[in-house]
Amino acid sequence: MKKVIFDNDIGIDDAMALLFLHYSPEVDLVAITTGFGNASVEDTTRNALFVKQKFAIDVPVFAGASKSVGEALHEEYPDFVHGKNGLGDIEITPPTIVAESTSAAQAIVDIVKANPHQISIVAVGRMTNVADALEIAPEIVGFVKELVVMGGVFGYNGHRGNVTPVAEANIVGDPSAADRVFTAGMPTTIVGLDVTEEAKMTESYMDRIRTDSGNAGEFIYQISRFYFDFYEKRHNERISPMHDASAVAYLLRPDLYETKSAVVRVVTEGIAIGQTISGDGAAEYISDHWRERPACNFCVGVDADAVLELYATTLALAGQV
Repeated sequence: MKKVIFDNDIGIDDAMALLFLHYSPEVDLVAITTGFGNASVEDTTRNALFVKQKFAIDVPVFAGASKSVGEALHEEYPDFVHGKNGLGDIEITPPTIVAESTSAAQAIVDIVKANPHQISIVAVGRMTNVADALEIAPEIVGFVKELVVMGGVFGYNGHRGNVTPVAEANIVGDPSAADRVFTAGMPTTIVGLDVTEEAKMTESYMDRIRTDSGNAGEFIYQISRFYFDFYEKRHNERISPMHDASAVAYLLRPDLYETKSAVVRVVTEGIAIGQTISGDGAAEYISDHWRERPACNFCVGVDADAVLELYATTLALAGQV
């Protein structure tokens, strides 16, 4: 059983990942932390509370960062991807529950310290909350069991950035936070576009989720309408990558992924801002930016069919409730 903090900027794919965690029998979800990204922190927190209440997810929600810690690619919230409310513009009943008074960063510190070497953090938004937690208590580096990040791209399998030619949205939304986190020394695996773009959800796949997964399947189907519309406009086909849920898939079944290990740095300014760069053989480089830095794992290959099947069979458990 994996004890998990889910750190997110809850939009459509974050909600899909949250329900993946909720219905997995292998996960003990202990907290949901929210931040800005797909929408404002106020809206992502409301969305988290809405999903929590709708599906009786019995964990606390902690609101977090409202802005980046450093320079970022300044764009408006991507309502053209996730809708103005962050959940595909479905009707959202205002939740009757509220977030905890503790900040997301402090909650991460408190939970990790109370559960040393037991907490997996699944981070599928900006890295701001995790970076802020490290600022509060750098010593948690030695107490986090693992950090699984959805973000970045390294150029494997022909994939490049989805916000700039070299940058992925979660990382470019707060590059300084990502660089801080990736060089902190936590056991970290980065699940980037190199593999999330390989796991392609079709309309027939979404029909299966809708049919097999009860109210959760209907919810996922409805929020995915906006997502599929966006990808159809972008690629002329109704196929959507499985982004954030892929981080959960790695958490549950790392054997479905091929990884490499290297020092990972993030460009924090200029034309390549947000680019994730792996420094293979970093000890041999002249630049001090690479020497004596801890390595991260990052995914370079995936059994995409098995990942899609894992998600579908796990969500089908919701249909049995």
